[in-house]
Amino acid sequence: MTKQEFKELTKKPVLLDGATGSNLMAAGMPRGTCTEQWVIEHKDVIQKLQKAYIEAGSNIIYAPTFGGNRMNLAKHHLEDRIGEINRTLVSYSREIAEGRALVAGDITTSGEFLTSEGDYTYEEAYDMYREQIRILADAGVDLIAAETMISIEETLAAIDAANSVCSLPILCTVTVEADGSIFSGGNAAEAAAAFESAGADAVGINCSVGPDQLVSVVRAIREAVSVPVVVKPNAGMPMIDDFGNAVYNMTPSDFARHMRALMDNGASIVGGCCGTTPEFIRELSGVI
Repeated sequence: MTKQEFKELTKKPVLLDGATGSNLMAAGMPRGTCTEQWVIEHKDVIQKLQKAYIEAGSNIIYAPTFGGNRMNLAKHHLEDRIGEINRTLVSYSREIAEGRALVAGDITTSGEFLTSEGDYTYEEAYDMYREQIRILADAGVDLIAAETMISIEETLAAIDAANSVCSLPILCTVTVEADGSIFSGGNAAEAAAAFESAGADAVGINCSVGPDQLVSVVRAIREAVSVPVVVKPNAGMPMIDDFGNAVYNMTPSDFARHMRALMDNGASIVGGCCGTTPEFIRELSGVI
């Protein structure tokens, strides 16, 4: 997909998918495992989930390559398989999409913060993202989605890396508090403006909190940028049960109602994050 084609697509509301990780855990993925390796070994689980999202109305599904960068894979001693892992995961999603939905190559933070002391530099972040994005582009994704980002500077490295190796559209979303603040500093509106200036094709927020707490944040982002605003929030704030599991209590219908309010305040590319399921996307498809 070209950037111009993406502009045409986003003249109307676009529906993303919902959560991947929380649904994989519900399907039996153990805590602490490498998600990407587990998914490769459980092709049927991810394809069943993504098929359900497409049938619920998703226009774009995220390939399960979220933690597929070299730094994250190294934590599981899998960095030497980075090409194989990312290509295989993209192929799973493309098989299911089959022309019915677009496939985004999903990337995220390394989990480290850029420092002036040299512990983790812009150049290292740029090289890390450049490697993964090149693999994703070669594997045939339609666009790049940088999500659950926790640092403006690291996200800028991802945008620069993407634009250096491909001409695919790139969506960038940060995770924020209810007031729009970013854990590493700055706020969602400042981040969105910086990402647009760097060449991002759509900007916004994901994960974070529930849609009921994000109206003012979305409005501030909309006022700060001219590109489409992305919102992919959690199914409310979770409760932790006796077994240490996060339990999300927002219903699909309530989620859709609050998401409609966010669209009325400027969001136009919407989906769900932690705690959401295909039923949430089905309900959301009825209000956009």
